[in-house]
Amino acid sequence: MSRATILFAAVLLSACAQTTEFQRPSLPVPNAWPGKTGAEGQLAAAQIHWHAFFSDPQLQALIETTLENNRDLRIAAARVVEARAQYSVVRADQLPLLNFLGSSNSTHTATDFIGDGVKSSSQRFDVSLSSVSYELDFWGRLASLSEAARRSYLATEEAQRAVQLSLISDVATSYFMLLHTRELTDLTRRTLDLREQSLALIAKGKDVGGMDDYVFQQAEGMVESTRSMLAEIEHQHTMAENRLNLLVGKVAELPTGGRTIQEQGLDTELAAGLPAEVLLLRPDVMSAEQRLLAAHANIAAARAAFLPKVTLTASLGLASQGLFGLFSGGGAWVFQPLLSLPIFDGGRLAAGLDIAQARKVIAVAEYEKTIQQAFREVADLLSARASLSRQLRSSTANVNAQAKRLQIAEARFKAGMVGYLEVLDAQRDTVAAQQATAQVRRQQLESAAQLYKALGGGSAA
Repeated sequence: MSRATILFAAVLLSACAQTTEFQRPSLPVPNAWPGKTGAEGQLAAAQIHWHAFFSDPQLQALIETTLENNRDLRIAAARVVEARAQYSVVRADQLPLLNFLGSSNSTHTATDFIGDGVKSSSQRFDVSLSSVSYELDFWGRLASLSEAARRSYLATEEAQRAVQLSLISDVATSYFMLLHTRELTDLTRRTLDLREQSLALIAKGKDVGGMDDYVFQQAEGMVESTRSMLAEIEHQHTMAENRLNLLVGKVAELPTGGRTIQEQGLDTELAAGLPAEVLLLRPDVMSAEQRLLAAHANIAAARAAFLPKVTLTASLGLASQGLFGLFSGGGAWVFQPLLSLPIFDGGRLAAGLDIAQARKVIAVAEYEKTIQQAFREVADLLSARASLSRQLRSSTANVNAQAKRLQIAEARFKAGMVGYLEVLDAQRDTVAAQQATAQVRRQQLESAAQLYKALGGGSAA
């Protein structure tokens, strides 16, 4: 066996040794969710399309408008187009570049230019097809670069899905806030009417000596505090409208009727599943994994750059002194293989490999960080689901108890058993209980929308 053959075999084995199979890092999170996760249904969020999860027609219309107009989503979509085009550019390097060349050359020599008194003229026409520096990808360098570009493109696709899912969740939570502030506005206005009526009644009693000044001052203070509360709630309602308009991407036709916040049929019992099953379906985690795969492919390309490179240059052409005889004239062809092996480059290739390896370390850390953040987000929302469910039951029971207390207080006042101060106290506590229940119900709906996003909602639908 010749020395050249042995050397070639050694280089080939070295190239094979440079290629390592990708192994997904182990998940840096526990195998189960901590604490209580609340009641669970049978269907995973990933299997539920957002149309099925958010069943309110007005909310669906807002989400659809958002997906058409939101600027963040437009940016994400443009980045997908950019990454796809970049992948096409890199992939094209694996194919020969074929050029068509055509030229015409005319020369004329005057009689006194040479000195022999003879003038001359000539014409030459050339056409050729040429392929310049086509690299034979023996070691997979170009294939690795193409794979890295493809993975980067897939990462931008998953990032776009993550933006879309976040927007859906954000629109839903803003919509629930809008319904919540509308409900609180109605409740506060009714409360203000009742308290103004009570104040008028107390004022009449005070005039005839049946009410003391302390009760009157307390009733008047409750009226003013309710007016202040109404102004704050109306401000919150305006902010909710502004936030929805920003998300939608234009001044939206916000609903004035339709379902109330109490009528939102949202599934709050999504199946939590196991972390290893759920987290890997999230688009942000999938995007991080694709970036990690791109970094792995770039290492393979950087290693292959140390190996010999074989490029081919070829050309086929025709030449003639007359344009009409061009394709019946003489022809010529060139075929030139070129072998190059880096010997000294000032450490450029080694530095390139160091860069690729460092970027993979970064990609691994970012992937693990994304997993950990996703785990914490889901765990927090599962805990909130269990807590809010208990809070809603207790808060609803409190509303019923305070309503009965108010009825009893009013009956006792009419019977002359107690003063009106007890009625005012019962009214205040009843309104506070109603507001607290509305708040918990809104939080429960918002938590369900956020949990749908955190569990990768619709990713497998």
